[in-house]
Amino acid sequence: MPSTSISTGSAAGPAPCLAVSGASGKTGWRVVEEALGRGYRVKALLRPGSEVPEGLQGAELIRLELTDQAALERALEGTVALVIATGARPSVDLAGPLKVDALAIRQQCAACRAAGVKRVVLVSSLCSGRWFHPLNLFGLILVWKRVGERWLEASGLDWTVVRPGGLKETEDDLDAQGIRYSGPDQQESNSIPRRLVARVCLEALDAPASIGRIIEVTSAAGVEPLSLEQWLARQPQPA
Repeated sequence: MPSTSISTGSAAGPAPCLAVSGASGKTGWRVVEEALGRGYRVKALLRPGSEVPEGLQGAELIRLELTDQAALERALEGTVALVIATGARPSVDLAGPLKVDALAIRQQCAACRAAGVKRVVLVSSLCSGRWFHPLNLFGLILVWKRVGERWLEASGLDWTVVRPGGLKETEDDLDAQGIRYSGPDQQESNSIPRRLVARVCLEALDAPASIGRIIEVTSAAGVEPLSLEQWLARQPQPA
């Protein structure tokens, strides 16, 4: 397991470049914004027809289809890591979760290997892999999310899966929220602001102990305020 983290620049050279796919999404643009605030250079990967949120200001915008393998490999060149924040949206196309949450993950893994990008953080979902869940009424989304996770796990890359609970837009009380971390299949419900999910993804990049782990996150007032690194220090090493 690698023992080094991804540094965000020093006097020795320029800041590292991070790629974020799904960058126009509600979680993705927050990942970009947080990464820029931490000193990364960022390549924001967008679908051709996506609107550009304000949070992408300062990032290099790259429009492509994730099915275009050659374009994806070119976009990843020169980056140190990829945060995958893509996710199927409600649609009449019930094959959307298969395409976005499974097949597109496999394609992004292949592009990372081809471009020499070793580190990947995937934003998935609490209850990933569950068959009997209301969210599966939308194209078996949780089933396909788990398939995507498994492809990442088998990719040979240095991976971390972040499984957030219900995603909230509010950012009014972030300082009062403590993050509840757990391993896979330990949490059933509860929610977390998207901003905190974005921060966990960036913390994972700087925490070698997160490699090879599925980490579930929810938040609430009154939860012990721990950083991801502090929580990881209390956990046994993954098998």
